[in-house]
Amino acid sequence: MDMPVPDAAILGRKAEIVKRLQQVLPADAVIHEPHETRAYECDALTAYRCAPLCAVLPSTTEEVSAVLKVCHEEGVPVVPRGSGTSLAGGALPTADCVILGVARMNGVIETNYADRYIRVQSGRTNLSVTGAVEEDGFFYAPDPSSQLACAIAGNIGMNSGGAHCLKYGVTTNNLLGVTMVLMDGKVVEIGGAHLDAGGLDLLGVICGSEGQLGIVTEATLRILRKPEGARPVLIGFDSNEVAGACVSDIIKAGVLPVAIEFMDRPCIRATEAFAHAGYPDCEALLIVEVEGSEEEIAEQLSVITGIAKTHNPVELRESQSAEQSAAIWLGRKSAFGAMGQINDYMCLDGTIPVSSLPHVLKRIGEMSKEYGLDVGNVFHAGDGNMHPLILFDANKEGDLEKCEAFGADILRLCVEVGGCLTGEHGVGIEKRDLMVDQYNGVDLEAQLRVKDVFDPQWLLNPAKVFPLASSESRRGASSRRAA
Repeated sequence: MDMPVPDAAILGRKAEIVKRLQQVLPADAVIHEPHETRAYECDALTAYRCAPLCAVLPSTTEEVSAVLKVCHEEGVPVVPRGSGTSLAGGALPTADCVILGVARMNGVIETNYADRYIRVQSGRTNLSVTGAVEEDGFFYAPDPSSQLACAIAGNIGMNSGGAHCLKYGVTTNNLLGVTMVLMDGKVVEIGGAHLDAGGLDLLGVICGSEGQLGIVTEATLRILRKPEGARPVLIGFDSNEVAGACVSDIIKAGVLPVAIEFMDRPCIRATEAFAHAGYPDCEALLIVEVEGSEEEIAEQLSVITGIAKTHNPVELRESQSAEQSAAIWLGRKSAFGAMGQINDYMCLDGTIPVSSLPHVLKRIGEMSKEYGLDVGNVFHAGDGNMHPLILFDANKEGDLEKCEAFGADILRLCVEVGGCLTGEHGVGIEKRDLMVDQYNGVDLEAQLRVKDVFDPQWLLNPAKVFPLASSESRRGASSRRAA
């Protein structure tokens, strides 16, 4: 993966830049020794690594503003970082950049149950948002698999979803407002504690912008009342295609489960060895969860199990207790860790129309044989957000490149059937060169111009999202204008 050539002038001024940052932050908030900055050299896409110039850990919006003012004046690129769980290389540094981590910004600012919102600092973890309100009967809906660790800042940057996004939507559907700091240090408030803001939908532009436009320091999030109850059903099938057809039929029937999750045989076997969840020995399984009153749950499950039976399932297991529900979900929640015990893997994030699931799953299986690399499929089937896990050997020469080529073909397939390159992981560096497969030149130029408005010098999160030649050309042009 190509990265921009670091600015030698910036590297040569490291001591001066670090000194300026130390003047606006507490002493322990500036990390610059080489052995310390190694902790920030990559995110969860560990195939690529680069130590930053330094890292800073501000605690307030005002400190973030002060840092960005320094970096803007010095012409130093800044890479925002939440918890570093990005699977697309969204927080990968360049050698001449400052990593700005929000991990210390984890407080709850305001909770309002009457109007159903919570305002938090953006470094707060996803799960701890629900933790702050659950005793009062509320929860925060988006639930990415990394919710124990991932930060709200990263969720906003990548527009993260999770297993329950089928019913409750992804981050953009649960975000009411943000406090954001622009690259020149200016603090802006967008949206707020109300249903819709007037004027342009800037909040919709910011959510999913991957740190290209500004650094979110505070977020106002929608919280919801906990449902009366929830119950999953586990359904096993003898082929991926039949499981995919079952998902399509459930959606077409007009039933809205809170989640429909898919796992294939490689993932089933790995999770059984890892978590011992008691899954059946089958080619594919679905976990379908519904919620509501007991009457609503029974009615929905009756429709779903009726549809499943038309596809001749090898097992149909409806939870009868909280313990059984936890066991059904245990394997799914452990899937990524379980697959990591088998081999190195690359986790993709393409999205497709639900009706295309059988075709896409079949084609992925064919490509797996063509490339000679195994694939485990585990994903949010209800909204077509696929997460194929391509297994490879990082120590085997050429395997990473083969894996990347295979992944690119899967993502192109997603686009071909009417889907898109990403559902919740973002573009980062992983998919930036595939943007031309989804967008034409006019589309990309429109996106580049939005970046021009918010970050004219192209200093925020360099080498991400856009094809490298386009972003480097833009940054070079801004440098020439400044000179």
